[in-house]
Amino acid sequence: MLRRGFLGMLCWACILSSSLVFVFTGTASAQNNYKVIRRIPVGGDGGWDYLRVDPDAKRVYIARGDHMMVVDETSGKVVGDLPNTKGIHGTALATDLGKGYTSNGGAGTVTVYDLKTLKPMTEIKTTGDNPDSIIYDPVTKRVFTMNGRSNNSTVIDATTDKVVGTVALGGRPEEPALDGRGNMYVNLEDKSSIMAFDTKTLAVKGTWPLAPCDGPSALAADTKNHRFFAACSKMIAVFNADTNKIVATPAIGGDPDGNGFDPNTGLIFATCREGLLTVIHQDSADKYTIIGNVNTQFGARTMALDPKTHHVFTETADFKAAGQPTPDNPRPRPQAIPNTFVLLEVGPQ
Repeated sequence: MLRRGFLGMLCWACILSSSLVFVFTGTASAQNNYKVIRRIPVGGDGGWDYLRVDPDAKRVYIARGDHMMVVDETSGKVVGDLPNTKGIHGTALATDLGKGYTSNGGAGTVTVYDLKTLKPMTEIKTTGDNPDSIIYDPVTKRVFTMNGRSNNSTVIDATTDKVVGTVALGGRPEEPALDGRGNMYVNLEDKSSIMAFDTKTLAVKGTWPLAPCDGPSALAADTKNHRFFAACSKMIAVFNADTNKIVATPAIGGDPDGNGFDPNTGLIFATCREGLLTVIHQDSADKYTIIGNVNTQFGARTMALDPKTHHVFTETADFKAAGQPTPDNPRPRPQAIPNTFVLLEVGPQ
């Protein structure tokens, strides 16, 4: 299931190869010289959406339309495939409980599965339409789905797998992130803003603009400095959660749908549809330096970060050129070639 016009209106001539194009700044060091270090051919049917890395189990979880594929991070082999997850967008991992949760956008459900066997356990109906991004809070032991068409969040008690609440978000949610202080922050794509609510009481704390950011998608958190990194077209909006203000806007590519923050290296990553991964260094809480850009491959706009290896995983496929416009399809899109789906691993050389 491809979100938000994944194959949207980029001309075919904009497709980038997977070769390295990395531009250093004066402050860059050799360890920050990221490049594509491995291409893992996964193949299989279905589109793709969110990735999730379990750094302890060394697994990568991949949403694939109506099923979820699980890849061993070391061998690159597919070790599991969870079926019957209609319109899956992503998964949340409750590793302390030994369970995973998928957001099945097409079915309006969450599938609970065993992390050891990768077998389904039960299915939960959400309280909103099109559950999209999904996250687990280990403090409250709750799973939260961000329901894209109903502008709310379904709250599930992961100890009982029962729905315990719904939060009205006030806009179309994109990715959420926890602040480490008992609050969930959520990008609101249609409002170009960010909102927060208490994960225990479910009380809304407020909503704040992200201008000049337009249409925020992915969100990552620096819990130590209370900063959030909202991926927007052409920029990362750095939001100060203490003052509720934007403090920096380092440049990235267009149409991003994935980002991450590595607190051990101080690096921020953002993946964009044209096949560009931007690497940014956090010099201080309010100062950011663009380290460089890595060419990945056209369509690689979602990502997940392994905090132990400091590697980034992103995903895409080969495409054939869009056809000629017709009255019924005035804006044809490039089409993914079957069985060419690939996982890209990006790391320092």
